[in-house]
Amino acid sequence: MSAATALRYTDYRSDPSSWGAWASSLGISREAIEVYATGDVLDLHVDTFIWDRILRYDVTKRHGHGALRARFYSHVDFPRVREAGITGATWVITTNPTRLGSGDRARVFSDNIARLRALFASAPNDFEVVRTVAEYRNARKAGKHGAFLGIQGGNALDRDLDALELIPDRYILRITLVHLSNSALGSTSAPSFPTRDEGLTAFGRDYVKRLNEKKIFVDLAHISRRGFWDAVGVHDKSQPLLVTHTGVSGVYPSWRNLDDDQLRAVADTGGTIGVMFHGDFLGPNRWRWKSDAIVDHLEHIVKTVGEDHASIGSDWDGAIITPRDMPTCLELPILAQKMLDRGWSASRVQKILGGNFLRVVEALRG
Repeated sequence: MSAATALRYTDYRSDPSSWGAWASSLGISREAIEVYATGDVLDLHVDTFIWDRILRYDVTKRHGHGALRARFYSHVDFPRVREAGITGATWVITTNPTRLGSGDRARVFSDNIARLRALFASAPNDFEVVRTVAEYRNARKAGKHGAFLGIQGGNALDRDLDALELIPDRYILRITLVHLSNSALGSTSAPSFPTRDEGLTAFGRDYVKRLNEKKIFVDLAHISRRGFWDAVGVHDKSQPLLVTHTGVSGVYPSWRNLDDDQLRAVADTGGTIGVMFHGDFLGPNRWRWKSDAIVDHLEHIVKTVGEDHASIGSDWDGAIITPRDMPTCLELPILAQKMLDRGWSASRVQKILGGNFLRVVEALRG
């Protein structure tokens, strides 16, 4: 990947004269496009790198809907992200829970972060890896997508607390403490594991404190309820918490969703909650569901803790079933229309699409 890759896409965002055609192609209003295209659009959780690792899915190449019609995978690639006008995202390295030996996991993490950074470096005119809002703003001024990096599954670096020193130059913005399996850090919320909730281990509590010291966000997606409250209890109260991709049980009860007390706990730190795009956790009719359900969950967050604490965390390419009216990242502007249809102001929509996340990152890292 030494030669720069020239991506081919239509750059709607930077050409206001094209916004009418862009709106027409999606069946939405020009007003929705204007709200979308004049603000920051950042996704808290994009899992596309997992397919590069498993199947060598070429993220620099434009893909269609794939064999499963954009179910489970083929939601994102570099050209489509650019055409969709997504100005930034957290691109995630997901830990393989079956890999034996934490020392080996640390080595694999080092290999993976090097590969992911190389993928972005292969398209230097369009992407830049960033660590702070200041760096993101500089990337945007240069017309680039600002790519934050994250880890899903803190057991990628659970050999000991010093394993976190393997993160080069603060390039990891956030770590989701646990994923779909229990680990040395604590218990997952996933029902496939024993029902007894052990919460965070003593090591997991120390891990949270070390993340605070290093100004790496503690992400409480996927964690068990007891583990959630254990993390809140030891977390530095001066730093914001994140839940990057979830639903809310006040709209649809699920093992993956947060209750209102948990929403308040995140909001009390100044943090934000990203609503995911997976039908199983947002409502019934998983195979035919529509994007209105995403707004239902965003609306509940707004009503419960305020508009400053709602964001989007799609989980694109994370083996999810996306809404049928918004199957890939290309249709994301439809979400702006859905929010405007509820009478929400342009400023609220722009906060949810990216402003809230940037505020939270700036509070932690500048």
